[in-house]
Amino acid sequence: MHNVVYLILRRMRLPLIIVIITYAISVLGLVLIPGVDDQGNPWRMGFFHAVYFVSFLGSTIGLGEIPYAFTDAQRMWTTLVIYAAVVSWLYAIGSILTLIQDHGFRRVLAFNAFARRVRGFQEPFFIVCGYGDAGSWLVREFTERGIACVVIDTDQQNILNLEVEDLPATVPGLHADATDSASLLAAGLKHPRCRGVIGLTGSDHHNLSIAITSKLLAPDVTVFCQSESRDAAANMNSFGTDHIIDPFDIFAARFAMMFHSPSMYLVYEWMTAVHNAPLTELKSPPAGTWILCGFGRFGKAVREYLSREGIKTRLIEADIDATQAPEGTIVGRGTEASTLLEAEVKEVCGVIAGTDNDANNLSILITARDLNPRLFTVARQNQRDKDAIFKAAKIDLIMQPSSIAAQQILGLILAPLLEDFLRLANEQDEEWANVLVSRVAGVVEEVAPEIWDLEISPLYTPSVFDCLIQREDVMLKDISADPRDRTLSLPCVPLLLKRDGISSLLPAPEVRLRGGDRLLFCGRKDAHRHMDHVVHDHQALEYTRTGIDRPTGTVWRWLTSSRDA
Repeated sequence: MHNVVYLILRRMRLPLIIVIITYAISVLGLVLIPGVDDQGNPWRMGFFHAVYFVSFLGSTIGLGEIPYAFTDAQRMWTTLVIYAAVVSWLYAIGSILTLIQDHGFRRVLAFNAFARRVRGFQEPFFIVCGYGDAGSWLVREFTERGIACVVIDTDQQNILNLEVEDLPATVPGLHADATDSASLLAAGLKHPRCRGVIGLTGSDHHNLSIAITSKLLAPDVTVFCQSESRDAAANMNSFGTDHIIDPFDIFAARFAMMFHSPSMYLVYEWMTAVHNAPLTELKSPPAGTWILCGFGRFGKAVREYLSREGIKTRLIEADIDATQAPEGTIVGRGTEASTLLEAEVKEVCGVIAGTDNDANNLSILITARDLNPRLFTVARQNQRDKDAIFKAAKIDLIMQPSSIAAQQILGLILAPLLEDFLRLANEQDEEWANVLVSRVAGVVEEVAPEIWDLEISPLYTPSVFDCLIQREDVMLKDISADPRDRTLSLPCVPLLLKRDGISSLLPAPEVRLRGGDRLLFCGRKDAHRHMDHVVHDHQALEYTRTGIDRPTGTVWRWLTSSRDA
């Protein structure tokens, strides 16, 4: 029951009954015991005076005898009333304190406060289920970009961490099970401003339950779920989950891409990079035989994609029966020099430490590097709080499942066209990727580019749409020009144009825009801001199109017209 008043009345029923009975008996005694007035005549206290006297007596003790001085019998009764009232009130107050300290009652208070805050949202928001490594990373990115969100997590400590986290904006958090429909509804699943539900609980089963509940209760809400197995992904897909993110599969595909198209790998990394992250440098892992330690979900995905590139792997696995490792797998953890030597570590060109234990992964790479300093090293980092240690180990390539999942989700939210772009870009050759890397590197500074998209519509680009309604041509270069100096282009690159369901990569500046067009850009953050100004301000767009800089404001227009006259 989430009704706070009901819970208070239910838990305080006995204390309240005792207080009421004590007051009733006290009032009755004062009414029945005879007294005398100031003239010495017999007098009995009425119910009004009795209730008044007992009321202030029970709470203060010491306001005097009213309306006349009491007799000995009345004072004797009053003495009994004093102790009875004190005892009953102590019992009631103790019950109130116990109720306040009760964890169940406090959870109900927190639940109601959370639900009220969510109901008051006036801006679009997302529901993040799980505040682990991926969830905390995504929430920080949301708040830094001005995107509202709420959090549900079964771990009370995670919610406490959220409350003390130094975030740019306050994020409501609820300690509850996100698979419970009541929790999702309280988090705003049916709120008109809810834009999506994100399942990052770390459990495929829980994420599947979240996806099913969300799609059944709110079919129009976009659902993002992390999945670390193909069976779970297939189940999620059968229930209409909009976006299923498998970080192991994503990394394995990109890692394999490095062998035949390093520049394309760089394109993927830049387009899905963390906010204000430094640009990833070009790396080319050597082709040849590799040692793969760990044949779990990560190891299976990496081996599958490497085999497509013709890269041979020598497997090391501690539990070959549980992982169903193929014949020829070396039994061991890979942390021992003897196991690595058995895998001929001195002859291979790289080592991949892909177990679910960060300490073992670091030990594998350090031991392997001692035996063969020329190795290209790849490590799976399971927990983000180990960043400093993995950075100090100087590993060539680090895979963080939580970061990959969160980055993928963020990219899909900020720029829905990014998925189409990456899919089409993957079909291009290395020369095309080299050209794109050069263009992007020429406009950005030392940090990864900002990604954004535009839709030519009255809501998102009113100035452009009005020009098109008036049958005036607007080219791509017009909205990409600097509104301060139209001879300069904004530091951005148009990546994709989607028109009538057909997507075109790297559209030319001379392309004429049409209503309904969707565009994907990457570039500096200030380029996004200036472009947003152009597509919303009619005078700014007129200047970038024609070079005519009309004055703004009544006074300036009057001065200009007077000068022309």
